[in-house]
Amino acid sequence: MIERWLRTTAVALVATALTTPAVAQSASSDDNSGVEPDARSTAVSDASGVMRLPQISVTATRSPIKAFEYPGMVTVIGRERIDTLQPSTPDDILKFVPGVEFTGGPRRTGEVPSIRGFSGPDVVVLVDGARQAFDSGHDGRFFIDPALLREVEVLRGSASALYGSGGTGGVVEFRTIRADDLLSGDETIGARVSSGYQTANREKLATATVFGRPTAKTDLVFSLAGRDSGSIELGNGSKLDRTDDEIVTGLLKGGFQIDDNQRIEASFQRFANKAEEPSNGQGLGGNDIVEKDVEADNWRLGYAYTHPTNDLIDLDVVAYYTRFQVDELRLDSLGAGPQGQLLERDVDTIGFRVDNRSRFEFSDSINAILTYGAEGYRDEQDGATDGANRDGVPDAETEFAGAFAQAKLRFEKPAGLLPGELIVIPGVRYDRFGSSSSAAADTDDDQVSPRIGASYLPTPWSLLFANFGDAFRAPTINELYTTGVHFRIPVGAGVTNRFVANPNLKPQSTTTFEFGGGLDFSDVVVPKDRLQVKVTHFEIQGKDFIDQRVVQPTLFVDCNPFIPGACDGTTRAENVANAELHGNEVEASYENRRVRVAVGISSVDGRNTDTGAKLGVLTPTQLTVDTELRLPEIDSAFGWRMLAADEFNKVNTAAERRDGYAVHDIYFAWKPSQKLLRGLRIDVGVDNIFDKSYSRVNTNAPEPGRSFKALVSYQLTW
Repeated sequence: MIERWLRTTAVALVATALTTPAVAQSASSDDNSGVEPDARSTAVSDASGVMRLPQISVTATRSPIKAFEYPGMVTVIGRERIDTLQPSTPDDILKFVPGVEFTGGPRRTGEVPSIRGFSGPDVVVLVDGARQAFDSGHDGRFFIDPALLREVEVLRGSASALYGSGGTGGVVEFRTIRADDLLSGDETIGARVSSGYQTANREKLATATVFGRPTAKTDLVFSLAGRDSGSIELGNGSKLDRTDDEIVTGLLKGGFQIDDNQRIEASFQRFANKAEEPSNGQGLGGNDIVEKDVEADNWRLGYAYTHPTNDLIDLDVVAYYTRFQVDELRLDSLGAGPQGQLLERDVDTIGFRVDNRSRFEFSDSINAILTYGAEGYRDEQDGATDGANRDGVPDAETEFAGAFAQAKLRFEKPAGLLPGELIVIPGVRYDRFGSSSSAAADTDDDQVSPRIGASYLPTPWSLLFANFGDAFRAPTINELYTTGVHFRIPVGAGVTNRFVANPNLKPQSTTTFEFGGGLDFSDVVVPKDRLQVKVTHFEIQGKDFIDQRVVQPTLFVDCNPFIPGACDGTTRAENVANAELHGNEVEASYENRRVRVAVGISSVDGRNTDTGAKLGVLTPTQLTVDTELRLPEIDSAFGWRMLAADEFNKVNTAAERRDGYAVHDIYFAWKPSQKLLRGLRIDVGVDNIFDKSYSRVNTNAPEPGRSFKALVSYQLTW
């Protein structure tokens, strides 16, 4: 039913964009200081009457552009939306974004994002521009606390033309808080404290942040957050035990304005989690309990140069070092090793990115922004078991170097004949990469990733867009070089499944064609409101997909486990020659001073075109609804959210099927404006209010049940 409605909506939208006369109010030309000309649009009044700008994307093009005008799908989630979600993990922030799914189960250490069917290293994860390269079979990808975030941006679809390897699914970029986000006007110093609790996992949260502008040219922010949580109450009435987390995160960030044209910024962020859980923290997990020490450090140095009279220079430079360390101490002998055994995995990345924007005015109706630069980074992994080599974690390193260029051309009245505006974004990137390990032969390759996208706005309120691009993902060092024992089955003489290295893996490559349209009306019902809809359909053709193939004979059917070695199996990464994925996405919203309603719809399907087998992290058709009623008279807002999914039957085995579900959340926020209470904020809510038992795809554990949440914060500024 949802999928049929989606197809009908897409057809109706495109037809409307082409045929509707220009009767709607157009966007005003309010001048937003510091915003690119192509990023200006009508502001919307919030509950306090303050004008708020539409979503502005930076990740999608490396220069500001309205998210609506971008020829593709990009979502920007700001601090206000993050606060109302009261998130405990990045999953809580991103699960309402169409096309984004999380697998791995409820434990935070197992959460893995997927975008349009691509997961793991197929999704680029950035924190303030620094690549997060940690890649493990069962230990998740996120090591950041939502309390430190000011904004999250999600780009869906081919992104290799700007971001290189991993841009097949898209990009998730996290941006941490700045002093300027918390100070206004002539304020120079401030502090913020908060405390929260949620019942599903008995999680306690406390944060403390100090920030300020010690001088006219300097800004500083220091923040600490602590979380403590335990067993998770699931929707089926049971508990997911061994989910104890003790997390401390910290952020120190400072900036200095060298002169009117130059700024330098440095930051250090640490995430530390002492967890007690199964060695494989995904799904229900097993009885092999470990004490898991997770540490992630992000060091970053940034430099920016702009000149008001020189349109050729708008330079950004970032250098970074990230260190991920996951140590597991076995607390029993029920796993693949004895009690007291120490398993170690270290992943270090050092990298840089340089990009510059040059602006050109060819005429009153034609202008361009050329973005170009270079990027390089090196990943190194070390694994150990009690000081010796560790099975499944090869000692290896990989290096990447790339150069890219992208133009953003804007034409008013294109060809002098058509009405409206045309935005054309061509781009290309060249990457060279190589990996080495003592486990097998070295490997290297290169890749060219072209892309072109176009958005046509025949009127200020209508949009048609299309894009075509190639993307790639280089084999990871774990896929190339992993050896040793994968798992053992204690039956008969003992059954062992072993990893087999495959240094001959080819890079995974895709070609994506995407098209869609949108409507953006203002002053629809009341002044300064906005109705916005954007729809897309994408088709992806893939070559040499990298897939993990587990060959394990069925006991007592294919082999006799009492004969030593007869039932042993292998696990090996292999290329799938030909694959295809396709899907649809819808984002729609209406917002005014009193209400906000946002709707998202997504679906994705994929298969091995040679065998017909399903391929990728496929999802059922999903519907999200996010509503908010604003009551400025009492400085409050009430909200209701829903996440619904159809039955999932895009599977190769019956065990992968999932029932449909609908999960409802409610929330309330109070931010008093009275002088004595100004700076106070109280958020309360209930997630999964009907205690629904449901499971998402690619995990064998139910999701959390009903959870009552509360967060109290207070901010004082001078």
